Amino acid sequence: MNVDSRFEKRSFTIRRAVAHDAPAILVCLAAAFAPYREQYSPDAFADTILTPGSIQHRFKEMSLFVAISGEEVVGTIACKISEDEGHLRGMAVLPDWQGSGIAPALLQAAEDHLRQSSCRRITLDTTRPLQRAIRFYEQHGYFASGVIRDFFGMPLFEYVKSL
Repeated sequence: MNVDSRFEKRSFTIRRAVAHDAPAILVCLAAAFAPYREQYSPDAFADTILTPGSIQHRFKEMSLFVAISGEEVVGTIACKISEDEGHLRGMAVLPDWQGSGIAPALLQAAEDHLRQSSCRRITLDTTRPLQRAIRFYEQHGYFASGVIRDFFGMPLFEYVKSL
């Protein structure tokens, strides 16, 4: 795995998120998506970065993982299982940690969880402004399905990976 040399001495671990991680997950989501705020509709942005209430709903509906360095949440991802299909949501890495190998590790943790749950494919949705994320997912075996939905007035593009 290529890891930016700025991060050679920084370490992190991936674990399942717990309720007391919620405030730090909100900080992580807000920081990671802040550069895209103006390219999102207000409702799409709010749905992406979550609120104290909506993160509680996400904990009830999905499995969340966090990347931890020391005591700090430096990355997060969520996944949900529906029959034999998994769905990813809310991948975020703090800006100072982007390029450190956290995103591939989080993705692997979520994919492993879905694979162990007998999922045969994984979907995720993304928006046009997230070109770096789109390239990342394509490099990890995801491809555009052609399905485009409305996301609070923005096009939302589905990507798929077979397990």
